[in-house]
Amino acid sequence: MRQFGKLAALAAAVVAVLASAGSAAQTPSAQAPQRPNIVVIVIDDAGFTDLSPYGGEASTPHIEALSERGAQFTRYYTSPLCAPSRAMLLTGVDAHRTGVSTIPEVLPPEHRGQPGYTMRLEPGVTTLATRLQASGYNTYITGKWHLGHEEADLPISHGFDRSLVLDASGADNWEPRSYMPYYRDAPWYEGAERAEMPANFYSSELIVDRMIEYMDADRDSSEPFFAYLGFMAVHIPVQAPPEYTARYDGVYEAGWEALREQRWRRAQELGVVPAGAPQAAMHPNLRAWADLPAAERALYARSMQVHAGMLESMDHHIGRLMDYLETRGLAENTIFVVVSDNGPEPSNPLPERGFTQWMWANGYTRQIENLGERRSYVFIGPEFASATAAPGSLFKFYTTEGGVHVPLIMAGPGIQPGRIDTRAFVTDIAPTLMERAGVAAAADERIPISGRSMASLLAGQSTSLRGPDDVIGIEVSGNAALYRGDYKLVRNHPRWGDGEWHLFNIVADPGETSDLSAAEPELLASMQAAYAAYAAENGVLEMPPGYDVQRQVAHNAMAKQFEHYWWVLTIAVIVLLALLWLVALLVRRMLRRKPA
Repeated sequence: MRQFGKLAALAAAVVAVLASAGSAAQTPSAQAPQRPNIVVIVIDDAGFTDLSPYGGEASTPHIEALSERGAQFTRYYTSPLCAPSRAMLLTGVDAHRTGVSTIPEVLPPEHRGQPGYTMRLEPGVTTLATRLQASGYNTYITGKWHLGHEEADLPISHGFDRSLVLDASGADNWEPRSYMPYYRDAPWYEGAERAEMPANFYSSELIVDRMIEYMDADRDSSEPFFAYLGFMAVHIPVQAPPEYTARYDGVYEAGWEALREQRWRRAQELGVVPAGAPQAAMHPNLRAWADLPAAERALYARSMQVHAGMLESMDHHIGRLMDYLETRGLAENTIFVVVSDNGPEPSNPLPERGFTQWMWANGYTRQIENLGERRSYVFIGPEFASATAAPGSLFKFYTTEGGVHVPLIMAGPGIQPGRIDTRAFVTDIAPTLMERAGVAAAADERIPISGRSMASLLAGQSTSLRGPDDVIGIEVSGNAALYRGDYKLVRNHPRWGDGEWHLFNIVADPGETSDLSAAEPELLASMQAAYAAYAAENGVLEMPPGYDVQRQVAHNAMAKQFEHYWWVLTIAVIVLLALLWLVALLVRRMLRRKPA
């Protein structure tokens, strides 16, 4: 009997094991790794040392918390302009192959409509959102888009289920108003339609509010989500709630030279810049702080306060989103990406002809009493922009380090905490997130991904992403750069460049202080040949002779104003002709009148 009992127990155990195995076979998802949620946060025009983890003065505790528990990149590169960077981030494809090689505001007529220069995502270009949506992700976007406003160009046609986006390079942060003469208004879209915007809002708050609203609508969904938040901080007009601005009283009164020196030293202390690495001097055409009248110094110091306040306000609202995800139990399985689209904005538009009149006509002021608040137009100018890019040279639009070397932080499941000093590029983000989401690109894609997955790098399983002979090419409106190994080839056109090629050991000299062109002619020639190959492969067009970006922006803005208001001019001409006809009629009658 005992033997029979043992046999019976053994048989029961075998049946249980088989049943368990069968159950596991029937529900493989129960054993499969959970797919992560993804949150991509794009900051607009943040310099390399703007965020507190990189040495900035603005209080950004939520971003800092992500950097402490995640990967902080010290050698991440992007395009020097917003739309090309965003196109590459969302596709993993070089900007010229996406169709968004530059931005419409600076596009010369010779390039319009050419392949790679249509200013919209061209056929065959597949976004990360489209790939994730097809694999079951819920997909949302709020904030800046700037990749086309026709229905076929909007996020709703590129993989996003729900969207509230601005299709412009920028806009007012307090109300739906244009920020430059190129635009008639602020073109916000929800889904495929022009959005009915609140009469009063603040951009960072609105972007997070609407994202939470979209997520809440899918609260019962068991699928993971992809959320893309394109903040308007700190693009011009720089604006912030006054309580944030006030927190930085006195911080910037020493001026831009002092700030640049302070940022450089702080970045070295934090380890995001090699200790002892030289810093470039400020460009000789930039103004000296001491040469400004006291009133102008006070205005610029206050402008930087607004800049810091705008960053802190954005971070506060990022914290609200993180709290929401925590409350729903989603935060632990969420990958966060925090990145700037390009370097700091140098615009100092007031001296430009006609801009003061445009500001007046549109109700904008630049008064220290309410700087950064509603109807206030704020910019930090090229000097403070140069300081926020420390130790890099120059700023946005230029392929110097100040324009393309920006912060990147990634945190979440499977990402080892620590600093990553390996060079990475904006096209690497999409394939990284695809791999983490278990989404593979098709082998026969018309426009294949050019970036490389950083998944093993983030997991601590590797320390390199590219070999010593692999290249990264960048080009926007004639400004170009090529990275290979320890070296960088770079060319920038006036007004801040000289149009010549320069060569730097960018690892030892991140400030681009020592040009090696004369000392290394063979290396220079080799790098130029590599850039020519990159340009040919990606369809880079040469700039028209005499191209000047400021003149082109002014010309394009005037053309847009005519497009928007041609009917006003037509009516004015008709009225003028009618008046001239009446005057002529009166004169004719007077001449015909006989003397009494």
